[in-house]
Amino acid sequence: MVNVGKKSYSPLGILWIIVEYVSLIFFGLCAVVPVISCVITAFKTSEEYQQTNVMTLPESWLNFDNFTKAFEAANMGRAFLNSVIVMVCVLIVSVILGTQLAYVLNRFKFPGNTLIRNLYLFASLLPAVAMQVTVFNIMSALHLVNSLAGYIIMMCGTDVISIYIFIQFMENIPVSLDESAIIDGASYWTIYWKIMLPLLKPAIVTSCILKGVGVYNEYYCANLYLMDKKLHTIARCLYTFVGPMGSQYNLICAGVIISLLPALIVFILCQKQIYSGIAAGAVKG
Repeated sequence: MVNVGKKSYSPLGILWIIVEYVSLIFFGLCAVVPVISCVITAFKTSEEYQQTNVMTLPESWLNFDNFTKAFEAANMGRAFLNSVIVMVCVLIVSVILGTQLAYVLNRFKFPGNTLIRNLYLFASLLPAVAMQVTVFNIMSALHLVNSLAGYIIMMCGTDVISIYIFIQFMENIPVSLDESAIIDGASYWTIYWKIMLPLLKPAIVTSCILKGVGVYNEYYCANLYLMDKKLHTIARCLYTFVGPMGSQYNLICAGVIISLLPALIVFILCQKQIYSGIAAGAVKG
């Protein structure tokens, strides 16, 4: 037995601790190395990138030409604006629809309640790519292809995870609050707007994190439905530097870092709310 502090460990226990720490370090490096290589590549000139490996440090860390070139060539300012418009609209509509649907399914017992829940669960099992032919035909028939408004409408579909998060939170809100409000003369709309929605703030934060990250990073549908360069989102505009003449990875890495900055700033400023929302979502139910 070996004493470490106030605890005693057997040789097998020490070996297991070493394995745990080595595995943590290994997988931590696997996650960090791509980010480090991306930062290094972003500061290299085209000649440096072609003549050195990805982990060779650039000659100058003050070379911001790649960032300027990437921002201007990919029209990232417009892409940021489009992404913000899409994300804000989608989050607002998704939260309103999701909370209202969860309120109906949780508070009202009617024939077909369980069927609707099961249908949403079944829909989540279907791969989105497999349904794109039908969705594209519908979007084309409604003349919503190559339209930012059409893309927003398509992305506003409330995801199943958010619905179940809201339902789980509502199950922990006493029904007596609804009954007291009804006795005082409140309508169902007033109960939802004045009582349920404020109490669902932790669930809304959790849902917005999951949905917002997905919408901000979404590429497949943006590439399929937004062909006009003026409508490109931030995830789509990064592919400006990929073409038949080769891929300019130094500019791509610079664009990736630029696209990460807004999310990083939001995370740093709102990390307390993000952590509390996710933690609350994990223990409810």
